[in-house]
Amino acid sequence: MTRTYLPGILAMATIVVASNILVQFLYGQWLTWGAFTYPLAFLVTDIMNRVYGTAAARRVVLVGFIVGLICSLIGTQIMGEFGPLVTLRIAIGSAIAFLVAQLIDVSVFATLRNGAWWRAPLVSTLIGSTIDTALFFSIAFSGTLSFIHPATDVSWASEVLPMLGFGPLAPLWASLAVADWAVKLSIALIALIPFRMITRRYAS
Repeated sequence: MTRTYLPGILAMATIVVASNILVQFLYGQWLTWGAFTYPLAFLVTDIMNRVYGTAAARRVVLVGFIVGLICSLIGTQIMGEFGPLVTLRIAIGSAIAFLVAQLIDVSVFATLRNGAWWRAPLVSTLIGSTIDTALFFSIAFSGTLSFIHPATDVSWASEVLPMLGFGPLAPLWASLAVADWAVKLSIALIALIPFRMITRRYAS
């Protein structure tokens, strides 16, 4: 990796580490503080893609994947009040969701890069965020995927409650996923501002 990519690599690593720490702290009933930092990973990927191309973006994604995997594995070894801070299912779900969603983001961005400046970052992030949310929450908490690690107790996540406290009945993990997804979409729109400012300055 060249020195040129260093800011993107450092930004991605910082976001992943911060998100892994902040996910331990609740914000309200349906979110953690990590929900507000993690979506910035898509911003970093898209900026790298616009400024340096898909190869650079994939390298930064790989760094984020490795850093996130290390953080998750460390978390599985730290015991909290109710067991490991990170269960094996959460570690697996986080790693798979990040890698798949980010690589799809890179590919979608590359396909749309010659259109209007906002189209590629917005569409790629919306698609990537949706896939990320669906993969992570399904793998980490869905009862139908308990075979991934039967020893992990996710019965609490399957408790049936009104969606987000007022909607139709659904498993708790579905409400957590919808809240997380809504934050990702909101940040995708807000992130267009720094994306435009940074890429106008550095893109060739």
